[in-house]
Formats: sequence, C-alpha cells, structure tokens
Amino acid sequence: MRLTTRGRYAVTAMLDLALNIEKRPVTLSEIADRQGISQSYLEQLFSKLRKKGLVDGTRGPGGGYKLGRSAALISVGDVISAVNEPVDATQCGGQKNCRGENPCLTHDLWQELSLQIQNFLSGVSLKELMDKESKNSGAKAPLTSLTPIHMQVNSAIKTSVF
Repeated sequence: MRLTTRGRYAVTAMLDLALNIEKRPVTLSEIADRQGISQSYLEQLFSKLRKKGLVDGTRGPGGGYKLGRSAALISVGDVISAVNEPVDATQCGGQKNCRGENPCLTHDLWQELSLQIQNFLSGVSLKELMDKESKNSGAKAPLTSLTPIHMQVNSAIKTSVF
C-alpha cells in the first residue's frame, strides 16, 4: 500500500493552512509557495476539501481559505478520505477476489492492516500535528521557514505503519 501524492499533499496543505491561519484567510498561492506544491493541484484538492466541509473559502480581495471546523476535530483520515484517497493494502481492493473468485491466502492479513492504518489516521488530528510542529520548530521560528510539512507527515506514516 502506498499513499499517493494526492493524500500526502492534502494533509500537508491542511496542516500548512492550520499553522498559518491568523486573522485572515490563507491563499492557495501562499501554501503553494511554502510547501512547493502546484497551485493548480491545490485548487483541485481544496475543491474536494470544501465539498466535505473541511475548509471554507472566501472569494475576492482578502479572500482565501480557513478551516471548516476546529483543527482538533479534523483528522488526517478525514482529509485523506475527502480527496478520495484509498487506504487499502489488499491486492483486490477489499473485494475478496484476489485469486479469481476467491480471496488470496493472506487477504485477511492485508485487510486488517488496512483497518489499522485507517484507525491510526483517523486518530491523529490536525491539532496534534500542529502541536508537534510547534514543539519541533520551537516557538521562535517563523512559520514560513518550517521544513515542508509533507516530509514530516511522510516520515510519520512510514515509521508508524510499517
């Protein structure tokens, strides 16, 4: 199982938004610049995130995005699900037809791994990631000079899941 850039970038962008929201909405160009993600790709992701209520957008001068609800109430699993990122370690996509009409010998193992990954991601909130980032970077570091978040999320997923 591999999480694609769609899921990784969605989590990265949401965490960047959460870390940088102050008194005004955050623009996608600001997130794109800080995280090295294409603005047009972010537009696609944020369209899906908005439809699921994870972000609110404001158009016009002074417009941008803000979280749709508290960072403590948005899980990494919510974000990944919103952008239609499958979290499935089975070969058959959970259909139990790995070997023609039947599941493979290890189907249940991979199905359980998928459930563990989903549970783990659903148990991690943006607020927790924000707290870890603040602790790792120190209170004096400006938010724009942070290491791109997707590198930290990738590292956390690799060490926690496998």
